[in-house]
Amino acid sequence: MSPVPFEASRAWMFEAALPFWAERGVDRIDGGFYEELDHEGRPTACDFKRVRVMCRQIYVFSHGALLGWKQGADISEWGYKYLGTQARLREGGWARKLSRRGAVVDATIDLYELAFVIFAMSWRYRVSGDVEARTHALDTLNFIRTRMRAPNGGFWHSLPLTGTREQNPHMHLAEACLVAFEATSEEIFLDTAREVVQLFATRFFDPRTLGERFDQTWRRVGGGDVEPGHHFEWTWILAHYQRLTGEPVGTLAARSAEFAERYGVDPGTHAVYDALTEEGDVAKRSSRTWPNTERIKAALALFELDGRDPRPALASSCGLIFGRYFANNIPGLWTDQFDEFSKPMTDATPASCVYHLFLAFSEMLRLEPRIAKLP
Repeated sequence: MSPVPFEASRAWMFEAALPFWAERGVDRIDGGFYEELDHEGRPTACDFKRVRVMCRQIYVFSHGALLGWKQGADISEWGYKYLGTQARLREGGWARKLSRRGAVVDATIDLYELAFVIFAMSWRYRVSGDVEARTHALDTLNFIRTRMRAPNGGFWHSLPLTGTREQNPHMHLAEACLVAFEATSEEIFLDTAREVVQLFATRFFDPRTLGERFDQTWRRVGGGDVEPGHHFEWTWILAHYQRLTGEPVGTLAARSAEFAERYGVDPGTHAVYDALTEEGDVAKRSSRTWPNTERIKAALALFELDGRDPRPALASSCGLIFGRYFANNIPGLWTDQFDEFSKPMTDATPASCVYHLFLAFSEMLRLEPRIAKLP
């Protein structure tokens, strides 16, 4: 068994990613954070800024500060002030997208974005104690619960409503509410997470697979791909939920991961496929960075739930990330997607994925003392 690269992960977080994205990823001219960087670490010509990306970067620098990288607090504040000034809508809620200069270019109220606003505000509150950040998190959840509640359970994924109903924004809402409950002890966050976990158990997840898109009565829209990365992500969220509530969801968490591990991981490279069919056949053999970080988190979640050894998955996924995705890049950057032949498919590095990498590695380091005691 290959060793788990705890030290390499720690070094990447604190010596590469945080300093690099603090220097190159912060837009000191127009405010906020850049959406993506090229292979030399320069902002691309991308002319928009998504609210979800700004929220994820606020999280990264807030968490970095809490872990001892003190400069992160100021950068977290930079993003927090920009977000509140530029993206908050008069009628409540938050915009989906800004121009590069900071004007609202898409005022759609999107549950995905709102989930990450709660996530960012909760981490900001943890690092700063800023009561305004706590209020923003509560107000945003109240907006969701009063303005976006849908029949048959759950919430509309956007206002105005378009297309099918989606599980993915609900997943991130559960993630955000668990963090918010930890930060504030407000029961409304835990109540909302419980509601979404019930949706997972009764609507999103059948005996084998996680649906992505549904009609208005929560029947799956046929022909859609299954994403093993989301299976792994839900495993980690369910484990977090069980740790906070004591409610037994470990069987669901394990089943979600087991399908993804059995069908969604390339047996040769250990890369997590981008998509499967509901039968478990490979629909997309490409692999982005983020599904591989979610495999790490799922292995850690199952270790906490039932003690199963996470080291094989940690070693193989970290080995892939460091050996393929980080290789041939400036420290702090990565190649975001590879095809089935291990050839790069992307040129730019998306800022949205710093969150995935930082969170996976920080979870590894949180559990390092316990993993080190395994025989």
